[in-house]
Amino acid sequence: MKNLLLVVLLNILASFAACQGQYAKWFTDGSLRVDYILAGNHDNSEIYLQTLKKEDYWGGSRSNLIDKNSYGEYLCKVFTADNSELIFSQGFSTLFQEWQTTAEASLINKGFFQSTNIPFPKQTVRFEIFERDNKAEFALKLSVKIDPNDYFIQPSPELDYKVEKLRNSGEPHNCVDIVFIPEGYTLEQMGKFKADVMRLTDSLFTIEPFSRYIDKFNLYAVLAPSSEAGVDIPGDNIWKNTQTNSNFYTFDSERYLTTSDFWRVKDLAALAPYDQIYILANSPKYGGGGIYNHYSLTTVDNELSTHVFVHEFGHGFAGLGDEYYTSDVAYSDFYSTKTEPWEPNLTTLVNFQSKWEDMLLPGTPVPTPPIPEFVNSTGVFEGGGYVAKGVYRPAYNCRMKSNTTDRFCDVCQTAIEKMILQLTQ
Repeated sequence: MKNLLLVVLLNILASFAACQGQYAKWFTDGSLRVDYILAGNHDNSEIYLQTLKKEDYWGGSRSNLIDKNSYGEYLCKVFTADNSELIFSQGFSTLFQEWQTTAEASLINKGFFQSTNIPFPKQTVRFEIFERDNKAEFALKLSVKIDPNDYFIQPSPELDYKVEKLRNSGEPHNCVDIVFIPEGYTLEQMGKFKADVMRLTDSLFTIEPFSRYIDKFNLYAVLAPSSEAGVDIPGDNIWKNTQTNSNFYTFDSERYLTTSDFWRVKDLAALAPYDQIYILANSPKYGGGGIYNHYSLTTVDNELSTHVFVHEFGHGFAGLGDEYYTSDVAYSDFYSTKTEPWEPNLTTLVNFQSKWEDMLLPGTPVPTPPIPEFVNSTGVFEGGGYVAKGVYRPAYNCRMKSNTTDRFCDVCQTAIEKMILQLTQ
């Protein structure tokens, strides 16, 4: 038995060394930031390359360079210059893709700034972006060769803001690194900002599976004050001069708090290594937003802020979908019932075998009726993804459904744990 365990350990170490070797073969320290514009309307989209920047940090894994989850509305791929080998990939979503499902997108064309970071390459690479089509398959939208020695690659802007590491669990490539950006905190409120980071993350680390992996998280706070306290509330004619120019009433939904100035968010985030960006808005108003591998944002002084903080991080970090269906949203037909959603906690039953079918107890009916016999176990409950019919969720109640529970369901916990391990192993 001891010999068998030794062989297994040696195989694991060899595999880890090989993965580290792949990173060293293709990439160096730091990251390459690719800025571009996503533009179009309800039916069409285009991607226009803008600028390239070299940043000081790469906070991601150096072992798991290829994204095997297939999450997100977009997929970035990096190939060797001759397209012979895929050396990096990562899925993500955007505010633009959400806007495409609104009524406004049927009336006008619009453009959104977007930015993607990859490990900084040692050699010329081909950078490609794919977008999901109406069949939920990835279609190529942008393909460009990038020479790391190109003198048009710009340095990061020199921002004179201090960064404090509020939790130190280890090297960035072995941890989940979250960089926190203050929105609407004045210079005198930087102490409040740091206290808010710790208060909200303390609530996160009381919930499984985050509590189990608390020693795998690094937390960074960028001490970047705003000229004014608070955030924009267009519906109340309130406008503030803040770091990231965030606003409520996104897509005319009062509680949806986002920023379209993503370039500014990325400039601030570049001051630390990160896997996730979280913007904290200094406001008592209820609201927030979270977009997978884009950013999460929430207000800090509402009585439900800790609940919203956790919920939005579920979106931004693990790609979890909204399981509620009774609240008003600006989206129209966000999920097609003809395709399977990519979110791990939603299904249309088109390809349920790829979701949580193996987590159902024997005898659980599909769909699952919301009766006492099943409401405390994993099932297939109708209603989710903003609609009452045709989209199904795994639990009667979950942190992704309502503010009445502090628990992620078993399916969401599995997805979160998978993401933590992918970034830390």
